[in-house]
Amino acid sequence: MRDFGRISPVRTAARGYLFAILEYMIEDVERVKRWRVAEAVAREAGALQKRRFLARTSDEVAYQFKGPQDYLTATDGEVERLVHERLLAAFPTDTMLGEEGGGEVSAHTWVVDPIDGTSNFARGIPHFCVSIALVEHAQTAQGQATIGVIYAPMVDELYSAASGHGAWLNGESMHVSSTTRLSRSLVELGWAARQSKSEYLEMLQRGMNAGLGVRGAGSGSLAAAQVAAGRVDACVELHMYAWDWLAGMVMAREAGAKINRFLIGDALRTGNFVFAAAPGIADELAATLGVTEAMELEPLR
Repeated sequence: MRDFGRISPVRTAARGYLFAILEYMIEDVERVKRWRVAEAVAREAGALQKRRFLARTSDEVAYQFKGPQDYLTATDGEVERLVHERLLAAFPTDTMLGEEGGGEVSAHTWVVDPIDGTSNFARGIPHFCVSIALVEHAQTAQGQATIGVIYAPMVDELYSAASGHGAWLNGESMHVSSTTRLSRSLVELGWAARQSKSEYLEMLQRGMNAGLGVRGAGSGSLAAAQVAAGRVDACVELHMYAWDWLAGMVMAREAGAKINRFLIGDALRTGNFVFAAAPGIADELAATLGVTEAMELEPLR
């Protein structure tokens, strides 16, 4: 009879390593399944957005305000219900946290903004998207955003990324820009009415004094996606909610951007400061804007 008590420590360690690899492979297969479903759901949700946007007339703009300059339309709720139905039909044990309907967190939590850029949508500006992210182990301190899918229906652009699989725009690989000079950089500096005006204006003045090209297009999700695509060199905002940020954050990270750690404390529900920048300008940009102390950078992958 074999004496299992005499199995060498080396062999035991090797078996443990193989089990770890197998566990990782199984986890990755499940992640990819969710990623592909999220892409399909984003396209369907975007198609609904587009139909509602094109059907509107200036006399039928139905929107409300949840707060100062914080728009809400009937389409927000309609799209969120569609995304919720599709994702949870595919993965019944998952949960969803939506901007409009709230929700619960779990081992697999979908974080959804049904229309990011609602002010644009409501005003007839064709710059908006649906944003879908997956946070694994969201109920623990080890929660991490691992999937990000953003679809901008008016230009038919699907931005998509998953941890370890890179970032993609309509099937083509995305990479952040190679810029190294602030004076030649284009940066999105977003602002919302809930944020400090004085802090934002100080940050804006610092950036303009350094020669930054500054813009704000009304969609945090698309701002981060544009960083991933190398179209914009950085995006920074004093506060953003998880449903606005996480999907774009995943693709910016996978495309090579330097980003801050967002999921700290209760940030999944309450939001956090956000920063994503091409590595050639990230440190100088943070120092120039005076936000170095406000963030903890995630390591580059």
